[in-house]
Amino acid sequence: MTGAKDAIAPGNDGVSMSAHCVVARVVSQQGCCEAAHRVGDEFVIGQLTPVGMCSWAFYTLYPFAQVLEFGGRLPWEPDADAARVACPDPDNPVVFELRRVSRCEGAQEYGE
Repeated sequence: MTGAKDAIAPGNDGVSMSAHCVVARVVSQQGCCEAAHRVGDEFVIGQLTPVGMCSWAFYTLYPFAQVLEFGGRLPWEPDADAARVACPDPDNPVVFELRRVSRCEGAQEYGE
């Protein structure tokens, strides 16, 4: 039987097998966002909800971020390294652009 650490990486060193980082940037916000997200906010997407990010938005973004993190693409998106995803609040929509970046040192690398 393998443990959780065995499932993370071949060398059992606890390093993630992902080759990319995914950054979420707010590109549109209408109405009154209860989490106070504003255009330009950025978050590095990982396994846990980023500090300051609405958990409902994170739950919505996470499956799309996983595709990008592990080298996949969403066939309806014209840019293979990006996806646009809206939070689930229909009255106050916040639209995020997810972007795959090569290094995960922080949101400032968005667009590199």
